[in-house]
Amino acid sequence: MQGFETGYKGFEIGVLLRQAREDAGLTQEQLAGKIHTKKTAISRMESHAEDIKLSTLQRVAHALGKDLQVSLK
Repeated sequence: MQGFETGYKGFEIGVLLRQAREDAGLTQEQLAGKIHTKKTAISRMESHAEDIKLSTLQRVAHALGKDLQVSLK
């Protein structure tokens, strides 16, 4: 069950990233340009978000005009 929960959290983060990008009206390529990375990196984040650095999430959030909030439960 632990493996499922970890995989689901990664999927959930990827979905949130994709939704925020789309809400901002940006393509993957446009977002990549804003954070100085490649479109393939954005695609990987949205598809397999289980191992993203917080600093990367912060850069993405900033590029999308969002604040990053992290909570421990």
